[in-house]
Amino acid sequence: MSDRSRAKRVVLAYSGGVDTSVCIPYLKQEWGVEEVITFAADLGQGDELEPIQRKALEAGATQSIVDDLIAPFIGEFAFPAIRANALYEGRYPLSTALARPLIARRLVEIAREVGADAVAHGCTGKGNDQVRFDVAIGSLAPDLKVLAPAREWGMSREETIAYGERCGVPSPVSKASPYSIDLNLLGRSIEAGALEDPAVEPPEEVYALTCSVEAAPAEPRIVEIGFEQGNPVSLDGERLDPVSLIRRANALAGSHGFGRLDMVENRVVGIKSREIYETPGLLLLIRAHQDLESLTLAADVLRAKRQIEMQWGDLVYQGLWFGPLKDALDGFIDRTQVAVNGSVRVKLHKGNATVVGRSSSTNSLYVPTMATYGAEDRFDHKAAEGFIYVWGLPSRLWATRQRLG
Repeated sequence: MSDRSRAKRVVLAYSGGVDTSVCIPYLKQEWGVEEVITFAADLGQGDELEPIQRKALEAGATQSIVDDLIAPFIGEFAFPAIRANALYEGRYPLSTALARPLIARRLVEIAREVGADAVAHGCTGKGNDQVRFDVAIGSLAPDLKVLAPAREWGMSREETIAYGERCGVPSPVSKASPYSIDLNLLGRSIEAGALEDPAVEPPEEVYALTCSVEAAPAEPRIVEIGFEQGNPVSLDGERLDPVSLIRRANALAGSHGFGRLDMVENRVVGIKSREIYETPGLLLLIRAHQDLESLTLAADVLRAKRQIEMQWGDLVYQGLWFGPLKDALDGFIDRTQVAVNGSVRVKLHKGNATVVGRSSSTNSLYVPTMATYGAEDRFDHKAAEGFIYVWGLPSRLWATRQRLG
């Protein structure tokens, strides 16, 4: 890239992995960057961040910034995904993808604060995250240069590790644990190593947030999830703040073996990729939310929303969080959620999460006297004949014309 030689102060999105670690000496030695300031976001991954901060400084960063972004991550990104029932390709709840626009937003803010003339990331040329970062940064700060060394250096993973070792950067992976892992409060994504063969069953060692079905408790556990305007607000009657609720949902669902995904997905760049995900709490909450919507939203709204949900999930997966179409879809989704109030009971048992009850005291469209077949039935059965005549008239007219030739 022609502008890289003029980038003197760069803010690097830093994870502590192979590529972002090697980016530090590479930017300085190969591209002449004078200062590399790293930024790592605390998104609920626990005590990993202190050693990551030290590692950045040891690798040559002039400053290593760590910010706690857990609350906005859940409130501004995860909860909208729950309201949207966002499942990419009908399965993946976007646990990793949702973090990228938040990281990009903070990356731009730090670049402004420190007077950087560029931001950087360690994404490779065939991953999704390069798209998410580049597009988000371009939407928020089109004047900032975006450097992507791993997209240009042309080194294999083995060569990248060797380059880092020559620069004093130890490899964070080993032959015993060759996996590439992304972790945040919403879940884990695991790839590489033996998982690159889609025919190979994932070994139990790749999982950390969920127990196996075999090890799950023999007795089921029923959890009641309360919602207000589409947002989960309580578990088993206890009102919780968003972060605590996600943590509790993760623990409950994960302990019963629910929340594992093994899928071949279609990446933004056009290739297929085998991905392993653990997203116990997020999947549990989306499943409950979907069911509550079936009780509180009109049929035509539900049908329209299902189409929009697919679009919304695609846009987030493809890095278009800050785009105009998502902004417009948000307006529709937010309007529908005014009525999504109530609670859902879910039975957790041996890797399954089964809805066993739902209720809404204020917004239920389920009318017992219309649904019952008992003596309380108030449905006008005689009206059905005229309705069926009108409803089926186009089909009968078409069939008659077909017979007449």
